[in-house]
Amino acid sequence: MTSQKKQSKTLKIAVVGDIHDQWEVDDAIALKSLGVDLVLFVGDFGNESVEVVKAIASIDIPKAAIMGNHDAWYTATEWGRKKCPYDRSQEDWVQEQLDLLGAAHVGYSKLEFPEWNLTVVGGRPFSWGGPEWRFADICKERYGVTDMEESAAKITAAVKSAAGDAVIFLGHNGPSGLGDRPEDPCGKDWHPIGGDFGDPDFAEAISQTINLGKTIPLVTFGHMHHTLRHTKKVLRTSVFRSPEGTIYLNAASVPRIVENDGHKQRNFSIVNLEAGVVTQAALVWVGQDLQVISEEILYELSPSKL
Repeated sequence: MTSQKKQSKTLKIAVVGDIHDQWEVDDAIALKSLGVDLVLFVGDFGNESVEVVKAIASIDIPKAAIMGNHDAWYTATEWGRKKCPYDRSQEDWVQEQLDLLGAAHVGYSKLEFPEWNLTVVGGRPFSWGGPEWRFADICKERYGVTDMEESAAKITAAVKSAAGDAVIFLGHNGPSGLGDRPEDPCGKDWHPIGGDFGDPDFAEAISQTINLGKTIPLVTFGHMHHTLRHTKKVLRTSVFRSPEGTIYLNAASVPRIVENDGHKQRNFSIVNLEAGVVTQAALVWVGQDLQVISEEILYELSPSKL
């Protein structure tokens, strides 16, 4: 009976989009004020920003995170290595971030939340996005993965050992298959315009998870910012619902902190999960007094479908 009560409770999840060094003490306070049960971080904390990750690791709310491409910027990119602010032969800021997050980092792994009968499974960490195999060195050296096929198998292996009936997928970039228009959740919005820039390995792992009979209420990610590079007339589509009922949420509302009339506002994506089903997803902005000053409903389930 206790188990049923826990499962029937609405689970309030905050998804924090690409941070890019925009994280302050008030962000952690705002999460408490919002009353969230679980926080998911989609990565790109900054360019190997150890201090930002340290602050996030200290949050005393259940959480899971995945690293983005910028989180290995000075290690995995040629131009980043040229501008690296530290001696890479003496320090490893990528590893420092991973050590700080510990079990909360779910890249190529999982984190169990038995109280909610839920498992959070991570996609490929440090993803750059798209069909090309990027960041090959970091994938091989740190995870023993050398191509998309091995990557999909490693994500799927985490799913196979998941204890929860429901699986939430957390990626830095989203999966392929969500559309090839530049305004689609993972659509390419730079020259040449258009094309699906989702991760094929992530898509394959999700497909395999469906075949395994697992419920996937939510797949959330960032990387592809809502503001498009080629036009200001429209924003990126942030939510897609699959025929199976899975909600795909791009949480990369960047910049996530803005200032209006000297007052700071910060955004979070809020997802309500009830009985293993997403009932609502919204983008909220929290003001200086930690109150929600605006809420954009991105998705809402009809009560008759619950």
